[in-house]
Amino acid sequence: MNKRLKCCFIILVLVLNMVFSKQGFGEETKELKESELSAKSAVLIDGKTGRVLFGKNYNNKMAMASTTKIMTCIVALENASPDEVVEISKRAASMPKVHMNAIKGEKYKIGDLLYAMMLESYNDVAVAVAEGVAGSVEEFAKLMNKKAGEIGAVNTNFVTPNGLDAKGHFSTAYDMALIGAYAIKNQQFLKITNTKSYSFYDCSNKRHIVVNNKDAFLNMSSDAIGIKTGFTGDAGYCFVGAVKSNNRVYVSCVLASGWPPNKTYKWRDTTKLMDYGKNNFDTKKILKNRISFPVNIENGTKKQIIAVAIGPYKALVSKNDTVEAKTEFNYELPIKSGEKIGEVKLYINNQCVKKCKIEAVDSVEKYDFKYCFKKTLDYFIFQ
Repeated sequence: MNKRLKCCFIILVLVLNMVFSKQGFGEETKELKESELSAKSAVLIDGKTGRVLFGKNYNNKMAMASTTKIMTCIVALENASPDEVVEISKRAASMPKVHMNAIKGEKYKIGDLLYAMMLESYNDVAVAVAEGVAGSVEEFAKLMNKKAGEIGAVNTNFVTPNGLDAKGHFSTAYDMALIGAYAIKNQQFLKITNTKSYSFYDCSNKRHIVVNNKDAFLNMSSDAIGIKTGFTGDAGYCFVGAVKSNNRVYVSCVLASGWPPNKTYKWRDTTKLMDYGKNNFDTKKILKNRISFPVNIENGTKKQIIAVAIGPYKALVSKNDTVEAKTEFNYELPIKSGEKIGEVKLYINNQCVKKCKIEAVDSVEKYDFKYCFKKTLDYFIFQ
């Protein structure tokens, strides 16, 4: 069996597993049309893998308003202690509505300010958090952009921590959904964004603040777990949402989903996206763990060794999705047991969603002059 035939054999084994995994689906996928959404840009992704399940102009660079604060909150949680104290600066106190009316010189704990920022979307608080974590808005923006790159939000550039319209401040629906999917994996972030009401004092105990969650989506769906609204004149109404249903996680983003007075369009769009996901996609095991198969070795001391594809891999798929696997081998003799000799590339609708390692179970040496000489020498020495 030559190398080409060997690859075909492995693909057959894996694809059979995928075909069987599709059992249990009901009706054909009910498509969602772009024209059904008011948003100029929208996306629904698998919150666990980041795969796009539905998209409308989702890679267009656009203003994203206060959905920006998702990243502000994550960067603060990962770079500061909730008990750190922030002093309100003149710059922070000067931010326009929506604001907490923070006064220059007041001091607050960062942990309290994060609730105020995420629940009420206060712009002055976002600047105060940025300055408290990084020393300045500009330095904090560097942290935001670095984190965006790590997450994979490569078409995003943050300038402000609050999302007010600014030159060079932009993202895409897809990038914001990726950022949202990353954020909801942080339990402290989820605790903050799912809190209905929160109260706190400034550090002098002179001022008492009560904040209430403005995310109406949390009350629209029993599966909702967030995340953040936004609005500016440039951005229109925006929302990054998330639901967890039957161990499936969906994250959506709508940008420019109407302007005043159409404040409810973002909720309607988000509901349509989430319903589309919940009704048409289910979690299926595409690749089982440690699938064993024989691999023919050329110029080896063994004609064949056993290898394993390292899984498992699960993903949200619909009945209409096409799932494929392709193998690539890249090794040099000798091969040691446990060594990577290639990978299985998993594709859904021609998009590579995962690369799984192929490991050798057996060891094998190269059949060459050096090997033959050693064996001959061993024969005469140990006779």
